[in-house]
Amino acid sequence: MKPPKTITTAEEELTMRKQPPPVNSMLHWWRRWTVLVAAIWIQAFTGTNFDFSAYSSDMKSSMGVSQSRLNYMAVASDLGKALGWSSGFAIAYFPVPGVLFAAAAMGLVGYGVQWLAIADVIDLPYSLVLVCCSLAGLSICWFNTVCFILCIRHFEANHSLALSLVVSFNGISAALYTLGHEAISGKSSASSDIYLLLNSLIPLIVSVLALWPVLTNPSSSESDTRRTHDETRVFVVFNVLALVTCFYLLLPSSGTYLASSPRWHFLGAIFLLLFPLCVPFLDYIHRALESSFHHHSSGYAVVNIEEPKILKSQKVNVEEECNTVRLGDEHSLGMLVRRLEFWLYYVAYFCGGTIGLVYSNNLGQIAQSLGQSSSNAKSLVTLFSAFSFLGRLLSSAPDFTRKKLDYLTRTGWFAISLLPTPLAFFILAYSPKTNQTALLEVATALIGLSSGFVFAAAVSITSDLFGRNSVGVNQNILITNIPIGSLFYGYMAGSVYDTNASLGRKSVVSDSVVCVGSKCYFVTFLFWGCLSVLGFVCSLFLFIRTRAVYHRLEFLNRM
Repeated sequence: MKPPKTITTAEEELTMRKQPPPVNSMLHWWRRWTVLVAAIWIQAFTGTNFDFSAYSSDMKSSMGVSQSRLNYMAVASDLGKALGWSSGFAIAYFPVPGVLFAAAAMGLVGYGVQWLAIADVIDLPYSLVLVCCSLAGLSICWFNTVCFILCIRHFEANHSLALSLVVSFNGISAALYTLGHEAISGKSSASSDIYLLLNSLIPLIVSVLALWPVLTNPSSSESDTRRTHDETRVFVVFNVLALVTCFYLLLPSSGTYLASSPRWHFLGAIFLLLFPLCVPFLDYIHRALESSFHHHSSGYAVVNIEEPKILKSQKVNVEEECNTVRLGDEHSLGMLVRRLEFWLYYVAYFCGGTIGLVYSNNLGQIAQSLGQSSSNAKSLVTLFSAFSFLGRLLSSAPDFTRKKLDYLTRTGWFAISLLPTPLAFFILAYSPKTNQTALLEVATALIGLSSGFVFAAAVSITSDLFGRNSVGVNQNILITNIPIGSLFYGYMAGSVYDTNASLGRKSVVSDSVVCVGSKCYFVTFLFWGCLSVLGFVCSLFLFIRTRAVYHRLEFLNRM
């Protein structure tokens, strides 16, 4: 008679992973992944504030407003985010589908009324347009909160990977809407009112399509908790597909046949957004084939039965070490605003990601002042969108390099991500006329890469430092810097622009005064570059003050 075989817990988990789950369990697991795909769809089509530059010039001509008043429209959209904290309270008292469709209704009204105005269907006063912009901006915050909650509830063990992946797709909205506009109106169409129509209708349609996955209830069964390794492997595949999507969206500047056919190009992008639904099934087939060729080894292995007790006692000691609220614990609003780390974080975001967002809002006028055509301006919007998407994907680097680069925490990566922004603005300020177009593209790519990383990484950092359960409210408190920055930076840029136009550096396009020349934004770029250096310095101090927090979180996660 053979003696009983004893294996360690780690070997048991490895054996379990080699065996494919039953079909019913697999379908349940796939249903969980459809939630992630639904969140990706929502994010991909609700970053509607990133395509403002694509239609801002036509909006300016249609309403006959100055550059400063046009900037106030972008500020109004960002001002809606100042009320984004309301979505955190709404998600606590109302079901997720209710919050999702409330967001879709806000966007439908906010963008729909603007479309009626720019299409000359109705005549709206300027103040009412500002209200519609604010309502549209608020809808984006509500969509974001829904996606945050879905990721945290359904992928608790890998919520950082889920958040980084999902939020990254918010950066491709501008590129998708540009492709949609070209597919409907044609590549050479000069009309931009279709952007606002798409912004109002598509988020509602996507919300209807995402309803079934959103209704999925999270499961905490033992069979699901054993799949952390398999989840990580699927997340790697998802990130690879996201990279493919990113480079695919850059095809308009490549001169390929696909790029010259907007409808096929747009359909290809939709296919790339649908394909992730197949990934869990492919992973199941891979594990089934792997288990067929796997042979278990025989023999004895030693089990250290004292180790769980030691770890348990260490955990108790860590929990009893301090009775006060520390970084990493749940923070209420009052605790949040009393933290020095929060204000370092706030200023770093204010001088990093927010400047990038304001730059993207002014990209149409920046391109126009440098003599770029309308089609070139839309290509710059697509370029910014694609590199913003790439930056958001890179925000998951801390999760994939945690074991190899444990000295570089998530806040360390955050600090590194802010470096391209001042470099880009100084390039824009001092670029020679001979290489102005190429340097504009390089700077736009750098700013998109940097701001995209900040936008995506911020959600996980807020969750890590100030509590996972409070992220819906705390993240929206953090992004109140966006409307403040949008007002401050936008007013400054608009004033410099209008001043240079009044000094004679102007031309008249469709009854609208346009500033022409590199001087239109020189002071703005210089000022933004200096402020982004300040943001980088604050991020360094944040990294130094939070390293111990991440080591403690890593220790607790191992237990």
